[in-house]
Amino acid sequence: MNVFQAFLLGIIQGLTEFLPISSSGHLEIGHALLGIKNENNLLFVLDVHVATVLSTIVVFRKDIGALLKDLYKFEWNASTKYVAMLLFSSVPIVIVGLLFKEEIESLFTGNLFFVGIMLLFTATLLTLTVYVKQSNKEITFAKAFIIGIAQTMAVLPGISRSGSTIATGILLKIKKEEVARFSFLMVLIPIIGAAVLDIFSGELTTQHANVVNLLAGFVAAFLTGLAACSWMIKIVKRGKLIYFAIYCAVIGLIAIFAA
Repeated sequence: MNVFQAFLLGIIQGLTEFLPISSSGHLEIGHALLGIKNENNLLFVLDVHVATVLSTIVVFRKDIGALLKDLYKFEWNASTKYVAMLLFSSVPIVIVGLLFKEEIESLFTGNLFFVGIMLLFTATLLTLTVYVKQSNKEITFAKAFIIGIAQTMAVLPGISRSGSTIATGILLKIKKEEVARFSFLMVLIPIIGAAVLDIFSGELTTQHANVVNLLAGFVAAFLTGLAACSWMIKIVKRGKLIYFAIYCAVIGLIAIFAA
């Protein structure tokens, strides 16, 4: 991997982590098109994921600050309940991640046919939201858990995490602006948790690591993540997910025929 490829993959990660078009699927396609092998892949993936986590924190800094401030009151209030729902939504992906880590990793082998099928699934899920009437229902623990299950499905390359969680929230008739906020905040827990596990697992190595490539990927993912996160919030409010459904369908079909 050269610095240009690292920068390009960082842009792909930053954009597709927030836009409902599957970051994992696009990274798999990107690796295939660029002919990049899995050279110290874990370190680079961790690098760009940390960058998108940081961009999420920057965009939602006021929300996160308010939640933390209320948590320090050590009482059951709206913020405590909200954080509890975020934690509860992470239960499915934590269980699957711990029990089926090797099986999940085995799916990331550049199988464009599988990625294409999963992109078509994402397209279908996004299309369903078009037929849901506007509603202002609040998030509950039960709905948070269901959204958490949707997030767990996104461990498969080609299924969009933001797309599956936001679409599921809309199908549950949760207020669009609120489901977008919940979707982006809920991802912080599993990504940070997975990063900590990778660091202490002993599997992560800095041997042969290219610092310039890591920096290029980090900067690209962070800056594009800032833009994509802010943009996606506006898109969800306007209910324009059908365009991403069409995009996922087209790219999915291309991936299938190119496999």
